[in-house]
Amino acid sequence: MLRFLVRRVLGAAVIVLLISAITFFLFFALPSQPALMSCGKNCTPDALAVINRNLGLDEPVPVQYWHYVVGVFAGRDLTVGHCPAPCLGYSFSNQQPVWDTIMDRFPTTLSITLGAAAVFLVAGVGLGMIAAAFRGTWVDKVVSSLSLLGHSLQVYFLGVVALAVLVSGLHWLDNPEYHPITEDPVKWFTGMIIPWLVLSVIFVANYTRMTRSQMVEQLAEDHVRAARAKGLRRRTVFFRYAWRGAMTPIVTLFGIDLGSLFGGAIITETTFSLHGLGRLAVTSVSETDLPTLMAVMLVGCTAIVVANIVVDAAYAVIDPRVRLA
Repeated sequence: MLRFLVRRVLGAAVIVLLISAITFFLFFALPSQPALMSCGKNCTPDALAVINRNLGLDEPVPVQYWHYVVGVFAGRDLTVGHCPAPCLGYSFSNQQPVWDTIMDRFPTTLSITLGAAAVFLVAGVGLGMIAAAFRGTWVDKVVSSLSLLGHSLQVYFLGVVALAVLVSGLHWLDNPEYHPITEDPVKWFTGMIIPWLVLSVIFVANYTRMTRSQMVEQLAEDHVRAARAKGLRRRTVFFRYAWRGAMTPIVTLFGIDLGSLFGGAIITETTFSLHGLGRLAVTSVSETDLPTLMAVMLVGCTAIVVANIVVDAAYAVIDPRVRLA
């Protein structure tokens, strides 16, 4: 297991490095000059040259990337001063440390991701198990129909409807807003309810359908039928044999979804005007802000590869047949 995790971590580091290199070099393929954003309207060639030198944009692109990678692990000296590790540079648009901006936006995205993931995992798996347990009955048909309906909806549509009904119409909830959980847990919870519910409706449909199909498949396996023939209780067969065997693909899907959500829920944060990593990514692209864009990309791809490593390691716990050499 340890050797497997070491290999996976090394492979993940290579993937993150490749993604950062591709993003960095593609940025400079764009026909834009980031220094013009800091130069202003009355920009002269001499002033532009000074800004390029201060930002390190007067060096070859491979050299700039090397300095960037070294700065992430060891820090680096910039014109504005020493940038300690992990140094992600300074924003081209506001000249603020990118690391501070990431840490300021990070809790919002983390709250959206973990809260929504907990809701849609419990609700989706629970509804899928109910549909499988009552397969062929009206309960199964209702759950399957609702999951199909939820799968057809989109965040930007459902989010606007939720705001119009729950906030403006019924006045049951306030507008979504992030409050630090350490300062006021109640406001943190109430401010995140609508984003959690909206995201959950979309994802619950996927988990309901997958859980139902996997449970139906597992209930038809030979070892499950053998357990029934031995006279074990229906509940024991359902949870101890069928449910455990159905969890492997669900855990795989959950790891991918969790990493993707954590990488930046762009549509969700834009719909509810929440200042998280997803909205920061949109802003950095529109403003051609390479340091900020690189930081968001690194956080996003790191979240995805870490989630996949955790999922792979969890296989051995869920399914004893899996052996990690």
